[in-house]
Amino acid sequence: MKLPTLSEIEAAARVVYREFQATPQYRWALLSQRLGTDCWVKHENHTPVGAFKIRGGLTYFDQLKQRGALPSAVISATRGNHGQSIGWAARTHGVPCSIVVPLGNSVEKNAAMRALGVTLIEFGADFQESREHAISLAAQTGAHMVPSLHPDLLSGVSTYWWEFFRAVPQLDVVYVPIGQGSGVCAAIAAKLALGHKAKIIGVVSAHATTYADSLAAGRVVAAPVSTELADGMACRVADQAALEIMIRHLDHIVKVSDAEVAQAMRDIYTDTHNVAEGAGAASFAAALQERHLLQDQVVGTTLCGGNVDAAVLAKVLQAGLLMLELS
Repeated sequence: MKLPTLSEIEAAARVVYREFQATPQYRWALLSQRLGTDCWVKHENHTPVGAFKIRGGLTYFDQLKQRGALPSAVISATRGNHGQSIGWAARTHGVPCSIVVPLGNSVEKNAAMRALGVTLIEFGADFQESREHAISLAAQTGAHMVPSLHPDLLSGVSTYWWEFFRAVPQLDVVYVPIGQGSGVCAAIAAKLALGHKAKIIGVVSAHATTYADSLAAGRVVAAPVSTELADGMACRVADQAALEIMIRHLDHIVKVSDAEVAQAMRDIYTDTHNVAEGAGAASFAAALQERHLLQDQVVGTTLCGGNVDAAVLAKVLQAGLLMLELS
């Protein structure tokens, strides 16, 4: 897959900024104290859908329009944030949108998609089954299937890393959560486009290891998914195109457990009063795991999404309080 160039990322930013402006990044003192070094957080939880994915949906639909190829209907699959992105962009362009989600998906992400006018279809035990069902429905109905990874999505997603690297040029290392791969490929694209020095470290759930296993094997290796917290990283089958990019440009991979993600969610809430979903806290969880390697380095993390169900967040925070009482 061809990565977007600097001029393509800059053009994508102009499309994104029709809907919202650049998200902030802050050096949080308490998080830096926990890490023992400077820690910056890029706040993609501050987009209109609470996650970075909206950027890709906007540029994907803009490219369809520019080519005179806006479809009569679109369909896609998601655990939530990609679906909100496609739903938002489809609504902007007046295109009917259906999204397939797994059974038992986030109640609040489902509600957010419906509020954007999405027709929600609940099917499958995991994202992969939902994706396969969406592809089948697209073939049956003639709807345009929006993939999870595509150059026109990537140019939009790259704008957030382009913002981050330009705002904090002193970054030495960044930690990037991996779901289906658009976020980490976008980070690589922005780094290369700007000639930035930062090392890029991928982060996977220890309970969804297809990308870690695939990188180790040099080919796509499916892996079971059992994470109960990091639904945005719950990928069972790595994408071949994403894998090829990661093999060339990732420094290494860190696996984070649900327990580590939960602790990072608590740390972020306590230190910044921002809410992070599981995947949104994974970046800081990985940095915390490797803090002994990071002294005197400037570390970039990404709060890439804040769309966690209230009941899940309450359970995570309550577990932290219980640990404090027992200590």
